[in-house]
Amino acid sequence: MADTDFPGWHGTTIVGVKKGGEVVIAGDGQVSLGQTVIKGTARKVRRISPGGHDTLVGFAGSTADAFTLLERLEAKLEATPGQLTRACVELAKDWRTDKYLQKLEAMLIVSDGNELFVITGAGDVLEPEHDVTAIGSGGNYALAAARALMDSDMSAEEIARKSMAIASDICVYTNGKLTVETIKG
Repeated sequence: MADTDFPGWHGTTIVGVKKGGEVVIAGDGQVSLGQTVIKGTARKVRRISPGGHDTLVGFAGSTADAFTLLERLEAKLEATPGQLTRACVELAKDWRTDKYLQKLEAMLIVSDGNELFVITGAGDVLEPEHDVTAIGSGGNYALAAARALMDSDMSAEEIARKSMAIASDICVYTNGKLTVETIKG
């Protein structure tokens, strides 16, 4: 099937900002199919609490794939309570080596308030430089804006909100209907 045969799903921007003893993950609500907005209020940032340890997760990509990965991450966190790094590495290994999981098209930003990671299907568990990361169709815009704001007096939440506003002004696949979750380190 050629790329032109199916327009594909677009419409996610997720940003993670770590500053001042807290981490904020914010995501927009737009889901698009080709040039059509299918939904404007999707919730792509979640708080999970396996084993009583709060963890924030933001996802970009196919929704069903992202929820599959979210469930797997939750299981890994239940098996290794309080060990986010280990759970993320175990998920990335499974994602990379499992024939079913290899087909999943999504990315995750994950934080427990102390650590901030991006997990990809290529087996990556990336700890971002400058305590800022972003994924999705407007991710580069949000990342650039957040990095520019990190030296300001703004809080992590203010930076996340402002960077998402900038991304939504630039990226047609990003809107301003945000889900914002905060976790303290």
